Amino acid sequence: MKVHFISIGGSVMHQLAIALSKKGYEVTGTDDEIFEPALSNLKEAGLLPAKIGWDDNLIQPQLDAVILGMHARADNPELLKAKTLGLNIYSFPEYIYKESLQKKRVVVGGSHGKTTTTSMIMHVLKKQQLAFDYLVGAKLSGFEQSVNITDAPIIVCEGDEYPASAIEKKPKFHFLYPHIAILTGIAWDHINVFPTFDFYLEQFLIFINRIEKGGILIYNESDEVLANLVANNRRDDILYQPYQVPPFTIENGITTIEIGSYKGPLSVFGNHNLMNCFAAYYACAELGVSTIDFLESMKDFTGAAKRLELLEWNDTMRIYRDFAHAPSKVKATVQAVKQQFPERRLYGILELHTYSSLNVHFMNEYKGALEELDESVVFYAKHALEIKQMPELPAQKVVEGFGKPGLIVMNEKSELEKWLLNIPNHDANILFMSSGNYDGLNINSLAKAIINNHSEG
Repeated sequence: MKVHFISIGGSVMHQLAIALSKKGYEVTGTDDEIFEPALSNLKEAGLLPAKIGWDDNLIQPQLDAVILGMHARADNPELLKAKTLGLNIYSFPEYIYKESLQKKRVVVGGSHGKTTTTSMIMHVLKKQQLAFDYLVGAKLSGFEQSVNITDAPIIVCEGDEYPASAIEKKPKFHFLYPHIAILTGIAWDHINVFPTFDFYLEQFLIFINRIEKGGILIYNESDEVLANLVANNRRDDILYQPYQVPPFTIENGITTIEIGSYKGPLSVFGNHNLMNCFAAYYACAELGVSTIDFLESMKDFTGAAKRLELLEWNDTMRIYRDFAHAPSKVKATVQAVKQQFPERRLYGILELHTYSSLNVHFMNEYKGALEELDESVVFYAKHALEIKQMPELPAQKVVEGFGKPGLIVMNEKSELEKWLLNIPNHDANILFMSSGNYDGLNINSLAKAIINNHSEG
């Protein structure tokens, strides 16, 4: 097989390129910019393009497939030539499906919890020494890359609702046709892509209708929107497995989950993680994993990068980082930390970074999301607004939208750093929530400094 990647430097695209190269395919690729870690990863794999930029001379009739990345424009010269030659052109998910036609496909969709649930399934299958391929949107402990394509009989995929490519605007998860499907919940997000809630909701109905006959939908019945969608659009050729928060206890900061007559301690915590765990359990059960083996495997699952990731800690303080940015994700993450450590004061810093979160008309969606924080900061850089060519976001509109008494709004990272380093020395936890980087603030170094200040205080 000869495969060419247009935009090979993408975070997931370059991982697929490496995976196919390891499988024995002849792989080429181009991009107009390649950053770390893709740059080093491609170089190490011998797949780094000889020069930066597009080269339509690489588009030849003998190519079996051209894989088009999200960042390639519709007028890309390589894409235009591939069309002229009548080559097979695939978006990323379309190609994943092509490679998994003979596999049992597990696809995890939903507005939140996709990466964690996918990671849990992968972790258990690996512990049980079952052969499987995968596609996940984060770096996971124990896995060299985020995409793997072999001849394994199973593939586990995180199902993203973002558009597949520049020429294929349908959501990625519409192309994966699962046998085992999970939906973790539906909360309107990405308003730059899905301008109305009804349009966003329709994408999930399409996903449900693309579950293979005889397949199963594992869904979060505690999510009212999702439960109503399922109830009003049931199919008679698939099975349904609802789930919610399973029985659990918390003792000395350790959560123990109960499934049937079995119990097992977890390294992760919070209602959303417990629901993710229950969804993963049902998927693994479909793949032949017993309850006791599932619980034993889950004991040392510590989570995906930036998903309630513990950065630094000592006896009286813990500092977490989470990818949460949409309202429902933010609320669930705050509740999780507060529930696990109810006696500690909780400081939360939410960065508005996405198109949705920086939209003044979206602010009311955040009402109540920070309710359980003892001290709360909303940070957004004016630079982020400029890059996205968005209008000014008045601080007062943020305060009104969140409806959180005492909310502090900041725009300068130096101001945020100063505030954090002056947090009083008493039992406390700090929670960073963002899909960005706080305008370049080094959160890892700052977390160390906060702990040191706290220890010395």
